[in-house]
Amino acid sequence: MSVVHAPGTLKAQRGTVSGAGKGDIEMTRRHLLQQLLGFATASAAALRHASAGPGKAEGAASGAAVSEKELQKSWRSLLAPGADIADGATPLKLSNEEWKRRLSPPAYHVLREEGTEYAGTSPLLNEHRPGVFVCAGCSLPLFSSAMKFDSGTGWPSFFTTIPGAFGTSRDLKLGVPRVEYHCARCGGHHGHVFDDGPAPTGQRYCNNGVALRFVPRGE
Repeated sequence: MSVVHAPGTLKAQRGTVSGAGKGDIEMTRRHLLQQLLGFATASAAALRHASAGPGKAEGAASGAAVSEKELQKSWRSLLAPGADIADGATPLKLSNEEWKRRLSPPAYHVLREEGTEYAGTSPLLNEHRPGVFVCAGCSLPLFSSAMKFDSGTGWPSFFTTIPGAFGTSRDLKLGVPRVEYHCARCGGHHGHVFDDGPAPTGQRYCNNGVALRFVPRGE
C-alpha cells in the first residue's frame, strides 16, 4: 500500500473535456451519471452490509484465526505452478488505444476510466476455489482466495491484499471522501476500501469483478 497515485493521473491519459466536441461532452455526462448510479448502489449495499455485520471469510481464513501477516506471506501457496502472472510491480504504461485493444469494453471502462460495474453482476462473487486474483490489466497478483469474504454488497470483497499490490488516493469526485485504490503496476482502478470488514483487519476492499482475473490453484 506504499505506492500513491496522484489524483488526475489517469485523467491525464484520457484527455480533458476542455475543447472537446459535443460527443466527448456527452460521454463525460454519461460517465458521471454512471458514477453517481454506482455510488448510490454501493451506498445502499454498504448499509445492508453494515446492518448485517461483517461477512464470513472464505478459504483458509474461514473457521480459523489466521493473522494478516500469515495470509500475506502464504499467498504463493495458492498460486498454480507456471501461472501467467506478473512477477513484480515493474510499471506497465500503455496508450489509450493499446489499452482498448488489450481489454474488453467493460474492463476498460472500470480500469482506465474509473467506472463501476453493476452490483451482483460479477461471476467472481460465486468463485470459491483456492487460487489467486490478479489484475485483469497487467496480471499483477492482488489477492489470494483466503483473503476473500462474502460482504453481501454485490461486489467481490477482500479484507486484506497481497503486499505492494495497490496504491491509494483520496477520492472526492462525488463530494464524499473515499479511499480509492489502483493497481501498483498499471495504475488501473479497482475499487474503494472501507472500514467495515471482518477480522483480522476490519477492512473491506470493494473490488470491481471485471477488473480481476482469477487463477485457480489447480490450473
